[in-house]
Amino acid sequence: MMNESIQTYHAFLQGEDREIANLLYMEISAQLPEAEGKKWHGHPVWFLAGNPVVGYAKRKDGINLMFWSGQSFDEPLLKKEGKFQAAEIRYTAARELNSTDLKRWLKKARDIQWDYKNIVKRKGVLERLR
Repeated sequence: MMNESIQTYHAFLQGEDREIANLLYMEISAQLPEAEGKKWHGHPVWFLAGNPVVGYAKRKDGINLMFWSGQSFDEPLLKKEGKFQAAEIRYTAARELNSTDLKRWLKKARDIQWDYKNIVKRKGVLERLR
């Protein structure tokens, strides 16, 4: 069952954006059933043991899928985002989603994690968990 805050987020999306978000939600939920999905900083994010691993957000030009530890995945389709270890891919049409890639990335999101949960406590220092 979809978290109510994520359901509300999806309700505001239209057309292709809603279709992309629904597909991402279904795949993330299927591949990371142990993860807690909730709205965090305004968009859907999934956490493993309190650590953010994957999320998506509406942007002007589509839906942005972000993996907090994605730079460590060694995946050329994921582009560096920010100054830490995050990487992203942007979708403008549901047909652009490749289920094989997404499943592989979600497995890596579980297996390769940097400790964002304690980044404030460590004064901006990011340490690898696994």
